[in-house]
Amino acid sequence: MTTSSFRCLALTRRAGPALAAAGFGLAAHTVWAHTGVDMGAHHGWLAGLMHPWSGLDHLLVMLAVGVWSALATARVWLAPLSFAAVLWLGAWSAQHGLAVPAVEPMIVASMVVIGLLIALQAAWPAPVVAAIVAGFAWFHGAAHGQELQGSAALAGMVLSTAVLHALGIALGVTLRRWHAWAPRASGALVALAGFYTLLAR
Repeated sequence: MTTSSFRCLALTRRAGPALAAAGFGLAAHTVWAHTGVDMGAHHGWLAGLMHPWSGLDHLLVMLAVGVWSALATARVWLAPLSFAAVLWLGAWSAQHGLAVPAVEPMIVASMVVIGLLIALQAAWPAPVVAAIVAGFAWFHGAAHGQELQGSAALAGMVLSTAVLHALGIALGVTLRRWHAWAPRASGALVALAGFYTLLAR
C-alpha cells in the first residue's frame, strides 16, 4: 500500500466519528421521506441530501461500496468517486427523460453482487472494482432521477452519497482491524438483504 493510501486511510479513521455523527443526523430525518411530509416535493438541495437515506437498498449499497473499496484495493477512493460520478449522470439522464429499463432489479442485484464480493473478499484491481460499482451506480442514479428535480437536488444527492461512501470506508477499515471474519459477515448481510428484497417483491 502506498504512503498516500496510508494517509488516506488514517484521515478516514480520524474523520470517522465526525462522519458518523453527520450520518446519524441525516438518518434522523429519513422518517420525513416515509411519512408524506412535504420536503420540497423532491425539489431542492435538502430533498436530494435526504434521498439516499430514504431507502435501505440505496443506503446499504452506498455503504458497501465504501467497505469493498477499503478491503479490496489501496486506491480506496477510486470506486466511490466512480460510483458518485455515474450516479449523477444516471440521475441527470433520468431527469431529462431517458427511460432506463430494469432499474429496480439491477438495484437489488447490486446488493447481492457487491455483498457477495465483500463476503468472498474479492481483491481485484482498482479499475475493475470501480467499473463494477459504476455499472450499478447508473441504475441507482436513474431511480433517484425519477424522483428528484433540479440540479440542486442532484448536488445534495451526490454529497450525501459521498458521506455514505466515507462511512463505508471507515467501517471497512474498522472491520478489517477488528476480526478476520467481520468483513465477510458484513458482506453476507448485505447480500442476504438483497435476496430478501428480491423474494419480498
